[in-house]
Amino acid sequence: MMEMLSVCVIIGSVLGVYFFVRKLNEVWYLVKLGRRVYKSLPSGDLGWPLIGSSFSFYKAFKAGGDPDSFIHHLISRNGRVGMYKSHLYGRPTIIVTDPEICRRIYLDDQKFKPNYPKSVKLLEVNGLFSRIDHKTFYRIMASPLNGYEILSKYVSFIEEIMSKGLEEWSTMKEPIELLSEIGSLLFKVIIRIFLGNEIPTPTLNKLEALYKHLGPVILSILPYDVPGLTYHHALKARKEIENILEGVIMEKRRVLERKETNDELVKCQMDKLIVATDENGKKLYDNKAIIDLLLGLLHAGHHTPAYTAMWAIVQISQNSHIFQKAKEEQELIMKERPSTQKGLSFTEIKQMKYLMKFTNELLRRHTVAVASFREATANVHINDYTIPKGWTVTIWTRAIHMDPQIYSNPQEFDPSRWDNYTPKPGEFLPFGIGSRFCPGSELTKLYITILLHQFILNYKMERVNQRCDTTHLPAPKLVDNCLCRIIKLSY
Repeated sequence: MMEMLSVCVIIGSVLGVYFFVRKLNEVWYLVKLGRRVYKSLPSGDLGWPLIGSSFSFYKAFKAGGDPDSFIHHLISRNGRVGMYKSHLYGRPTIIVTDPEICRRIYLDDQKFKPNYPKSVKLLEVNGLFSRIDHKTFYRIMASPLNGYEILSKYVSFIEEIMSKGLEEWSTMKEPIELLSEIGSLLFKVIIRIFLGNEIPTPTLNKLEALYKHLGPVILSILPYDVPGLTYHHALKARKEIENILEGVIMEKRRVLERKETNDELVKCQMDKLIVATDENGKKLYDNKAIIDLLLGLLHAGHHTPAYTAMWAIVQISQNSHIFQKAKEEQELIMKERPSTQKGLSFTEIKQMKYLMKFTNELLRRHTVAVASFREATANVHINDYTIPKGWTVTIWTRAIHMDPQIYSNPQEFDPSRWDNYTPKPGEFLPFGIGSRFCPGSELTKLYITILLHQFILNYKMERVNQRCDTTHLPAPKLVDNCLCRIIKLSY
């Protein structure tokens, strides 16, 4: 009897300690915010002290996990209220899953400022990128990435790079990691757009190798500069990238300042940043500012689109009915092409209506940017809830794209859902909205369209591991990076 009582006391003590520790975050923020503000927070779970709900997030997003289970758990416990309190990446967080609330937050630059996790800030060197006037930056940086006239100039050299890449892959005796190979192709494209085509091949290869150290640590739950951790190696790689970019900028400055600056000399985006001036003729950007601007843009311009392009090849290959529709469209375009025309034209790309639907579905089903991060600059009241000043607001894009009340059978890859369908504001957010809408959205679509055009007409893919798991950290991908063989078709 005494032994049974002792066991019960031990169990009771352990449970008591467990629930006490489990509630420490709740108690801390109750005291910090005050009862009135705390009681107006959305329902949810602040998790454990310090780590919050980070490990629950990691479990859901790691290989073999269910990335939607994290949000489904919040909804099942708290209802479809569209906002939930949590604690991620060491910060108290309000997770937003309602399209209208997401839209309001995206569009309100006064009450919500960008505030990404420490691991994402790895893509800043001097912190200037987050402080720069975004409208000025967007005007300068978006100009080479959008618009019929500008994009049409990129078609031929992007097609050339894609064509050579596919041809080379088809000659490989061993399987290739498709994600890595596509990333290499897109890196060549984005380097040419932003740094020009004078970059020596060894420098280009060195930059690409260094950038491969950055990708895996984005959204890392352990962003600490400790020897042995991937974040530590990424910081070293970032420093080397900074040094290389500074050398390129200094050489560009010497060329531009040695000669009279004119349109013929300003050939790439870095040139534009170097010569950019304000209304008083003062240079807008020094070397540090340009490095900060380019560090993240070179990453975003190849790394993120590579994930989307990989899934494009996977989906077009494993869905025969989708492949057939896409192929019929491509063959019709080729049939109507003048015999004197060599290569794709932007006019032909605009005629690829089915591929446009395919790409929309791709961006929905395989949301690469799972979430976007903001910080409340004041206490904000939305739908009877309070978002406290200083708290992170996480716009959970994936939750919207996979919401069955918005998209029926959301797990199914179905381009036909876009037939005569226009989502309501806030329901389709692959590139965000508002003043910080991704300036590379049209370039990403151009990448995918040109790659698919070449692939559908001339190649097929055979995956090595058909049952390979998918991981969603830092972005959705096959664990083996889509290990496959690319086979050239013979007609």
